[in-house]
Amino acid sequence: MTTTDVVDGVLVVHLGDGPNNATEDLLTALEAALDQVAADEGLLGLVTVGDGKAYSQGYDLELFGTMEGFALQAFIDRSVLLLARFLTAPVPTVAALNGHAFGWGAMFALAHDQRVQRGDRGWLCLPEVDLGLQFHPLQLSLIQAKLSPTAVAESILAGRRWDAEAALAAGVVDARAAEADLLRAAVDLALARSGKARGIVAALKADLYAGTLALRPEA
Repeated sequence: MTTTDVVDGVLVVHLGDGPNNATEDLLTALEAALDQVAADEGLLGLVTVGDGKAYSQGYDLELFGTMEGFALQAFIDRSVLLLARFLTAPVPTVAALNGHAFGWGAMFALAHDQRVQRGDRGWLCLPEVDLGLQFHPLQLSLIQAKLSPTAVAESILAGRRWDAEAALAAGVVDARAAEADLLRAAVDLALARSGKARGIVAALKADLYAGTLALRPEA
């Protein structure tokens, strides 16, 4: 179950203590968090974090098997639009990777401004090459926008599982921290970029990621 609290003016979204798959409920909760940020000028940043072994294990492929074609496409489109919304949030956003971030979960982490990864466990991984799946064009563009060419190739073509040490060295994440310090580190990263006018922050993000945003599905 997704919950929220506020730490030093930063909205913290706790994704839950399970696999935190991309489901209708999770997307609804994350959309609500973005709406809360938009409505409350006093919020200085936005952090997302899991509370168990996973940050987010991404799409639930078993659930996909129960969905009809139109419903499945509508859900994928919704999940892609959420990535675009996080990409252009008007406040600093930080993903606190408490555990595994796989597939859509990894892309969701990349849609944040910054990432801090737990040092002793958990991988960030795009396993689509092993699952026989292609990326939505916006997802692919997001990955290319956030990672170096070498890290893109390692992630997409090799399905590399990035631990904190390797991820930090490759620029996949911005910091690593012990489990006990993870949330504090993420909040501090958000606060370090806080205080900028929201309008220009959102506008500059839209300019910076214009090519990616142009690939949004129609809502």
